[in-house]
Amino acid sequence: MPVVQVQITREGATREQKAAVIRGITRVLEEVLHKPPAWTHVVIQEIDLDNWGVAGLPTLEYRQSLEATPPGPGPGPSPGQVQGG
Repeated sequence: MPVVQVQITREGATREQKAAVIRGITRVLEEVLHKPPAWTHVVIQEIDLDNWGVAGLPTLEYRQSLEATPPGPGPGPSPGQVQGG
């Protein structure tokens, strides 16, 4: 039985968005690994920003440092940050 744990920062993901994540992960496991959906468990854990760090900094400070840095090659979006629109 697959158990998938998803950790995101607590920034207002809606019930509908979380349901879409659960459906998508379940679908991928069914399509790729042929796991029956009834066997798949998805756990979404929301972490307060104060309890998440990136590159040695609390998440908010890390994001602020990215905003202060000129554009160029570098790390992708920080955990919990949605890229694109």
